[in-house]
Amino acid sequence: MSEQSGSTRRDFLKTTTAAAVGSGLAGWSVIPGAHAQGSDEIRIGLIGAGGRGSGAVADVFKGHETGVRLVAVGDMFSDRTEQAVKRLSEQYGARAAVKPEHVFTGFDAYQKVLAVPDVNYVILATPPGFRPTHLEAAIGAGKNTFTEKPLAVDGPGIRKVMALAKEADAKGISIVGGTQRRHQHGYIETMKRVHGGAIGDVVGMRAYWNQGFLWKRDRQPAWSDMEWQLRNWLYFTWLSGDHIVEQHIHNIDVINWVKKGPPVKATGMGGRQVRTDKAYGHIFDHFAIDYEYPDGSHSLSMCRQIDNCANSVSEAIVGTKGSAQLDKYEITGSAAWKGEKDPISPYVQEHIDLIRIIRAGQKINELQTVAESTLTAIMGRMSAYSGKAVTWDEALNSAEAIVPASLQLGPIPTPPVPMPGQGTI
Repeated sequence: MSEQSGSTRRDFLKTTTAAAVGSGLAGWSVIPGAHAQGSDEIRIGLIGAGGRGSGAVADVFKGHETGVRLVAVGDMFSDRTEQAVKRLSEQYGARAAVKPEHVFTGFDAYQKVLAVPDVNYVILATPPGFRPTHLEAAIGAGKNTFTEKPLAVDGPGIRKVMALAKEADAKGISIVGGTQRRHQHGYIETMKRVHGGAIGDVVGMRAYWNQGFLWKRDRQPAWSDMEWQLRNWLYFTWLSGDHIVEQHIHNIDVINWVKKGPPVKATGMGGRQVRTDKAYGHIFDHFAIDYEYPDGSHSLSMCRQIDNCANSVSEAIVGTKGSAQLDKYEITGSAAWKGEKDPISPYVQEHIDLIRIIRAGQKINELQTVAESTLTAIMGRMSAYSGKAVTWDEALNSAEAIVPASLQLGPIPTPPVPMPGQGTI
């Protein structure tokens, strides 16, 4: 889902991760490279062939030496599918040898991938604005699914995803969302202690994702407005949700995990101070949001994409009996504890967990939880864009649909930069 140039989020995280299974999956053993034959074979259909999509396929292969194959690939653009298939086949050989007739392009490529009979494991890694539509199609086709985060970019999209969560449950479809940390051993063990009362009642929280600029692709003369926006999807709210939604959701999700649910209100601010060139679309380059949770506790949520500034990707909480630096697996106070480093990347672990559950005939569905964290980020963006406090119900029931109703290559205007104090939420 992301480009692999400049400062990438994987490089920035610099985290090693998880040998144990994810939250709620305790008891499942993890055996990277487990063999599967016949009906146990995982046959991947990739929808979205950028860096994150091809990276997700590689993550499946890293966790499973046999019993997994890539059988179909779809993306808007042929250069993306060609690069992905070439890179993966060079690295993983026959496991990524996709037949030419199973490589698709265009806005309808996702439908063609889902129509390939062999596909039984779908990876959704297109820009988030497409996610509700693609989830609807994958669930409608009865496919077990790994979906990247976030799950939508606006209230209407979130409402659709929440309805799809119920549909997936009814159909017995397993779905994991790419928030990683809930499948990361150190986070899981730290959270067990927090929820077990190691620091008492949690009374204060903070979550940061502050870093420098990310990649962009210079506009080419042959590109239409739509193609330029799609190839630079990070910088358009209808595609990414802005970086508070697309990227900072990871940290926001951790705080929701601490509180076992989402906040009731967001009061925030933000702006576009440094990254002002039109090459960066119309999104903000910084946000600061105060989230209020149902018990009256507050979390400071901060994210920034500006070069030459102090950086941090982290989450910390304060309790009545101690504190926890969650990203460092560290608890202080009377129940002091320090976790160990994790040997397996969470990008790999989340696929290990999902595939093991599928093969064991069990079910998992993370759509509702990831939808709640996505909406938490959206309500923060809505508050910063408008300059007004936004409640959970206002965000969830918002009628503002920011994804264009009709999608085609051609002209599409760049929206104005949001200006707090002007307009409504």
